[in-house]
Amino acid sequence: MRPELLSPAGDFEKLKSAIYFGADAVYLSGKAFGMRAASGNFTDEELAQAVEYAHARGVRVYVTVNIMPRDGEYPALRQFLQYLQAIGADAAIVSDLGVVTLARACAPNLEIHISTQASTVSSATCMAWHNMGAKRIVLARELSLEAISAIRAALPEEVELETFVHGSMCVAYSGRCLLSQYYVGRDANRGACAQPCRWIYSGEIAEEKRPDARLPIVEDGGESFIMSSKDMCMIGHVPKLVQAGINSLKLEGRVRSAYYTAVVTNTYKMALDAYERDPASYRFDPAWQRELDSVSHREYGTGFFFCDPKTEPNLVTQPGYLREKAYLAVAASGADEEGRVSFVQRNKTVRGSVVEVLSPGRPGRPFTADEMWDADGVPLETAPHPGMTFLLKPPFAVSEGDILREG
Repeated sequence: MRPELLSPAGDFEKLKSAIYFGADAVYLSGKAFGMRAASGNFTDEELAQAVEYAHARGVRVYVTVNIMPRDGEYPALRQFLQYLQAIGADAAIVSDLGVVTLARACAPNLEIHISTQASTVSSATCMAWHNMGAKRIVLARELSLEAISAIRAALPEEVELETFVHGSMCVAYSGRCLLSQYYVGRDANRGACAQPCRWIYSGEIAEEKRPDARLPIVEDGGESFIMSSKDMCMIGHVPKLVQAGINSLKLEGRVRSAYYTAVVTNTYKMALDAYERDPASYRFDPAWQRELDSVSHREYGTGFFFCDPKTEPNLVTQPGYLREKAYLAVAASGADEEGRVSFVQRNKTVRGSVVEVLSPGRPGRPFTADEMWDADGVPLETAPHPGMTFLLKPPFAVSEGDILREG
């Protein structure tokens, strides 16, 4: 069974990027009730447009409704769930018992997926959610692959399982953290996390009955990152993910860039396609890791898939991001009769620099931008200005939607 590839869509540009580069489904949020307030998100009108756009291309749309709502929010929540059903959203991703009950009552045709916020770690809990009407359970990130396989084996086929395989991890159990609320009054459980786990801490801690046995919380270099998790990256283990029977492989990143969405979606699709073509001869392509290294990320690890969360010492890292390749432009057309491709600039592009084109189903292809022209075909002596349409002549075929990045 080939699992679904589920990509983040923080706004319409990222949704289009995910779909163009091979997502089978996207997950996104309205302006309320979702756990990623920092992403652009979608107005009600935009949600309808997103569903129409995705369905026209054979892609499913799941809408996050996974905060823990208060009593006063339920009237508006009822209207929102009914709206999602009316526009044909494929599922609502929820985490709260009250929301599940409300959705079953007011939007019975809207499929229910249980969010990772619900921290589901057993087949018994999966079945409990299923008996309440849930079609799919997004498992907690804190499970090993062995545990996931065991859960899958214990469940009937109609209960779908989804798990995160790439992106940010949280120091708290699937995001249930109060540090942000404590420090800056921003509730992590309502989508507004300030990520204090990524801040730099120093000093000592002492247990109440042992005041003289103080423990430093300083790591190498004089700084401590005891709460800053590594980013998850399972690109090297795609066969094991497929063999575990997971129905949907989820990529984190609704607040990241459209370039990030494109690269990560494209890379995991390449790996899934390669495995599906011939599992017996499947080989990991190092180019896939290079692609994922090209986007903004923290140090990579495999999360809890292959370790015991009680004993694993290597889940944390420095909080800063590793720099990604610059997203220079996006192709606005294929080649003209002279082989020149029209690009719309996103970041500074300098004539004579080495650049790469990222196309669906393949790693970036490098070439040197020896010549540039403006939209009228006049040679450019300087770099095009932001937002400008300009022409390049790559030595290979380029399609509308392909991405130009630094080499």
